[in-house]
Amino acid sequence: MNLEFRRMLTAMVVSMLIMLGFEQLFPSKPQTAAQQPQQAAAATTQTPLGATTPISVETDLVKAIIDEKSGDLRSLTLNAYNATNDVTKPFTLFADGKPLTYIAQSELTDANGNNLLANAQFTSPQKAYTLNGDKLEVRLSAQATNGLQVDKVYTFTKNSYLVNVRFDVKNAGSQPVKLGTSYKIVRDNTSPEGEGWFTHSYNGPVVYTPDSDEFQKVEYKALDEDFQSGKSEADYQRKASGGYVGMIQHYFVSAWIMQPESVCSNGSCVVDIKRRADNLYTSGVNTAVADVPAGSSKTFAANLYAGPQVTSILKTVAPKFELTKDYGRVHIFASPLFALLNWLHGVIGNWGWAIIVLTLIVKAILFPLNQKAYKSMAKMRTVAPKMEALKKQYGEDRMGLQQAMMKLYKDEQINPLGGCLPMLVQMPIFIGLYWMIFLSVELRQAPWLGWITDLSRADPFYILPLLMAGTMYLQTKMSPPPSDPAQAQMMKIMPLMFSVMFFFFPAGLVLYYVVNNVLTMAQQWLINRQIDAAAAQPKVEVLDKAKK
Repeated sequence: MNLEFRRMLTAMVVSMLIMLGFEQLFPSKPQTAAQQPQQAAAATTQTPLGATTPISVETDLVKAIIDEKSGDLRSLTLNAYNATNDVTKPFTLFADGKPLTYIAQSELTDANGNNLLANAQFTSPQKAYTLNGDKLEVRLSAQATNGLQVDKVYTFTKNSYLVNVRFDVKNAGSQPVKLGTSYKIVRDNTSPEGEGWFTHSYNGPVVYTPDSDEFQKVEYKALDEDFQSGKSEADYQRKASGGYVGMIQHYFVSAWIMQPESVCSNGSCVVDIKRRADNLYTSGVNTAVADVPAGSSKTFAANLYAGPQVTSILKTVAPKFELTKDYGRVHIFASPLFALLNWLHGVIGNWGWAIIVLTLIVKAILFPLNQKAYKSMAKMRTVAPKMEALKKQYGEDRMGLQQAMMKLYKDEQINPLGGCLPMLVQMPIFIGLYWMIFLSVELRQAPWLGWITDLSRADPFYILPLLMAGTMYLQTKMSPPPSDPAQAQMMKIMPLMFSVMFFFFPAGLVLYYVVNNVLTMAQQWLINRQIDAAAAQPKVEVLDKAKK
């Protein structure tokens, strides 16, 4: 079962079972045996940063460490975000095998794709840099083969997670050379901190090119299969005239931007995503070679984005870069729902209240469909005693019971599927809401009210999960009682099961479900009263006629 299908299935099950009233607990997602040796190998094969001289860089948003010898970006912490497992520490995106291996590499290559700087030694005039103005340049210099003089320049910008990486090359030799570049994100397959069945999203390589006009995810499993077979059959676009390639995980993304299009003119770039022999995974791009005549200079440059999946930021980086906030197949619903939520936040100024207002709006839009469903459920509740009587009357005669129940439905003008079909029509919207709230890094460290200081984390006092359990219990009381004793017993213990499950959900998600349940109960209560009043009306008329 691939991750896309599993993710869709998880959301569908959660949403449907919340509405229909059944769920079971899932255990935490364990690390597979296949992953463990890979991660151990990754940790042992990666050269530790301490073996070479680190160059530290600090801006208003990030703290970075560049390896002076290789020129790789080997550590990146995000100042504005705290760590998943320790709020007192900043969030680490890039790391050098302690315990995660996740780095950004950029290389100057020859006509055969070989790294010309593999044996070179970069040097930098400073070991520590701090951004004081709008931009900060970190320049590393090296002498390569064939008389090439190379400067590798990192340019950091204030209030930006976009880093420009530039090779300034001077051919001091007597012969022309052909040069290209290779840009890679290198990572092991370690799951992000805090991930489990309830907080699980796609983690791994991604690529988008205008050539396919499709956002593609390349799962680690597919790359493992390619590595074992010695083939390259994973499904992704190999030739590119632009776009981006990198890695995503819950809330964060790192990617090399193949823009402007002159970098990959006429589809000259080659996307390369694979598993290496050291059990690390690379997601990168190789550019076409260009001639550098003797005595001349040339510049090669690309942008690296490494930061949060904030929609307003992603849209400014590159075309379709906002797709890295991966809503998957429900993007058509989740994206406009987030746009509405973001607008509400701009008006209200608080993400928690914005979620509540969004829930009200969605509930109002879906009111007619819900009205049909709840009316059908209410009618089913009123005829429940008659159905029980028919079961006793027909006993083991299933055919006779079925015919009698169909007649009962017809006489009472009840559609037995009337409560389910409107819910199924709404399912994509509910799934879109689920993933939109779950994947919004905008909710990370966003307070709502009192004890909820971070809507992306679980409720610290479990108040919302308990409210969720309470509203679910009341809903079961308002719904038609199941005819099956086993189902009836499950309905009784379901609120407790859900309250335990929702202990692990982000508070923003639980807040949405609590508000949705309260609104559902209010609508269902009104409909139940209407149906009960209508059912009692004929009896009143009969009594009046009898008195006359």
